[in-house]
Amino acid sequence: MDFVTIGNPGNVADTTGSPNPAGSVAYIYNIGKYEVSRDQIAKANLAGSLGITMFDSISWGGDGVSKPASGVNWYEAAKFVNYLNISTGNSSAYKFDGGGKFQLWSSADAGYDVNNEYRNSLAKYVLPSSAEWYKAAYGSPSGTWYNYPTGSDTAPIAVAGGTDPNTSVYNQSGPADITNAGGLSAYGTMGQGGNMWEWTESARDGSNDLGGEFREIRGGMWDWGGQVGAQLSTQLSSGGSPDIEWWSDGFRVAMIPEPSSFSLLVLGGLVVALGRKIG
Repeated sequence: MDFVTIGNPGNVADTTGSPNPAGSVAYIYNIGKYEVSRDQIAKANLAGSLGITMFDSISWGGDGVSKPASGVNWYEAAKFVNYLNISTGNSSAYKFDGGGKFQLWSSADAGYDVNNEYRNSLAKYVLPSSAEWYKAAYGSPSGTWYNYPTGSDTAPIAVAGGTDPNTSVYNQSGPADITNAGGLSAYGTMGQGGNMWEWTESARDGSNDLGGEFREIRGGMWDWGGQVGAQLSTQLSSGGSPDIEWWSDGFRVAMIPEPSSFSLLVLGGLVVALGRKIG
């Protein structure tokens, strides 16, 4: 799992997108360069007995190990992130009771954040918040904002796969492999436009204070009637229930804070890169 660093802490928010304002983040953080793959979920399931299910994509390009993990609901994505934390000696990001039901963190819990009752502040791996996801997709190290998550104000060219600049996977018969899902954002992420809709951590109404409320999803997908407009910074979907397993939805992982050195961890066969990838 490769991460890219999102710098320029305390950046000025974008006032042309949705929500408005959007994308101001006070700290340096890392975010997955790619969406989480089917192979990464399968290995975490095996090592951590997570029981995460995925949608059978055999009719949409196959279930190859490098395809994005589709059909993972928000709660399952949160459990995957918790596995990354627990397996590396860190605090869980999200709270589940003994029966596996999602809970809000409370003031009695270490790491409680009154401004975000979903995320434990002591966790290292998290689902990207709305602001974290938005900044990585549409922002840039210079502070410039772009309309599309390919570092451009011009609509990306539709492709079935590849890495050419200002391309993305939409109007296709299935998603591309996570490392072949179009051109990069200005920060170096791939596939934040097209390929799969992606869960963010945040509630659709912007207040993370109700466990079952709709979560924000962003970025469009490989099909969606060829509507490249779904990838625009101004397009915020109506969201989705956190327990729904949509065939079109995937996710990526964020990491806070940015590590100062590079290392690799092998967690039951799941390789996680900490820090910037060298080379």
